[in-house]
Amino acid sequence: MVAEDVIGLFKEIGLSDEKAKETAKNDHVAKNLKSVIELSKKTISGNIPKPAGTLLYGLATKFKEQARAHVPLLVEYICKEKLTSELQLAAALDFVLAHSASEGFNTADFEKTCGVGVSYTDAEVTIAVSEAVAKHKDAIVENRYRLVVGPVITDARKSIPWVEGKRLKDELDKQLEKLLGPKTAEDNERPAKKRVDKPAGEKFDGKDSSSKAESAEAPTISELMKTRVHFHAPGENHRTDGYVVTKNTTELLKKHLKETGGKVVTRFPPEPNGILHIGHAKAININFGYAAAKDGLCYLRFDDTNPEKEEEKFFTAIQDMVEWLGYKPYKITHSSDYFQELYDLAVELIKSNQAYVCHQKAEELKGFNPPPSPWANRPVAESLKLFEDMKCGMFEEGAATLRMRVVLEEGKVDPVAYRIKYVPHHRTGDKWCIYPTYDYTHCLCDSLENISHSLCTKEFQQRRSSYYWLCNALNVYCPVQWEYGRLNVNYTLVSKRKIAKLIETQIVR
Repeated sequence: MVAEDVIGLFKEIGLSDEKAKETAKNDHVAKNLKSVIELSKKTISGNIPKPAGTLLYGLATKFKEQARAHVPLLVEYICKEKLTSELQLAAALDFVLAHSASEGFNTADFEKTCGVGVSYTDAEVTIAVSEAVAKHKDAIVENRYRLVVGPVITDARKSIPWVEGKRLKDELDKQLEKLLGPKTAEDNERPAKKRVDKPAGEKFDGKDSSSKAESAEAPTISELMKTRVHFHAPGENHRTDGYVVTKNTTELLKKHLKETGGKVVTRFPPEPNGILHIGHAKAININFGYAAAKDGLCYLRFDDTNPEKEEEKFFTAIQDMVEWLGYKPYKITHSSDYFQELYDLAVELIKSNQAYVCHQKAEELKGFNPPPSPWANRPVAESLKLFEDMKCGMFEEGAATLRMRVVLEEGKVDPVAYRIKYVPHHRTGDKWCIYPTYDYTHCLCDSLENISHSLCTKEFQQRRSSYYWLCNALNVYCPVQWEYGRLNVNYTLVSKRKIAKLIETQIVR
């Protein structure tokens, strides 16, 4: 199907010309949407109604691969107007995802869970909104039309969960006008924020009471994350986008929950090779803050896999910074604590023919499209022997690497898992001359420490699929990776490497 035909097909379900063109550029979404539209034409003859088209688009962009078998059923329910809202579709997607790996799909349970066939009278909507308004009356009178209506809507929806959002909002607007009268000029003005200064000499302890946070309108990260962040609950890893479900996922998650007691477990994993900057302050607050918000645990894990650049002063400075920001790590660990376990897992990866020893030089692997490895089809037994030789120091630096059989999102083929470095490690001394890379180490250390939420900055989003691939290739517990935006500041440097250069050249102390 040519591009023009694809765009025309997408416009048939109500997408604008611009949205249809944008969607056609995304191969994954375009493929899913074409499939969904083709399925819908088996049920609907003629034009697809706009409401159904909107839900079909939502289905194509949101369903998880492990629930693909249930897509025809969802398309049928949308086309027959049994699923008529985004809320119902979200509930349906959750249901089929939870039942994707099990037999005995129960249609009655599915319809009940998704509110199929449920409708509400105008009187029921009015009563539900009236009760919610009465509950929040004091706040409504105090804030008038500047009120954040989310909590009111949420309470109203408790008794009528499948009502359309517009019906709720229209009814709420009517009742607010009845209670408060028409809007005044003052209602349309933005209130000035109150500034609350800390008394002179009072130290910041990293904590804040809810009353202080509210009065200053600047809550702590922990307070903010209680209401603003909606990650998966511990043990519900399989419900998140892109997460790969295997036949052993259920058992691995049960074991994980047993070992953590169902707590949120995060980690702050800096490389001890430079001075922390304000971007790290954000990362510290997010990782420790989310754990604190959920009464969980946060590790301080030093990612010490490159002995050439690590110094003791950086370990000390990083710990000092974490504590200065008011946090106490659950445990202080090091990637090097797991060198033996990581090596043993690498052996297992080779045995399953998902890694091989390669002799391409580093300069050969640079650039956008390096040549394929001549050793990619090396026999398993040979790679096992050569990996042991690497460990025993029988190769020069750069003469051999261990590479994984996976393609990263950026197109990088078979990333390196282990390389040779004849540099003593500050903690393990001369015991090892092969060291694991970030692509290999990070997800496995997260797994070994039972991390529930692996929080990292957006540039690691392109590593998410390889993160999941490696855990599943080794059949170990797989955490969930979530990404957040980096913190950058105009007209200053937010880079350990660049800050180190300034110090080395004595431009700054």
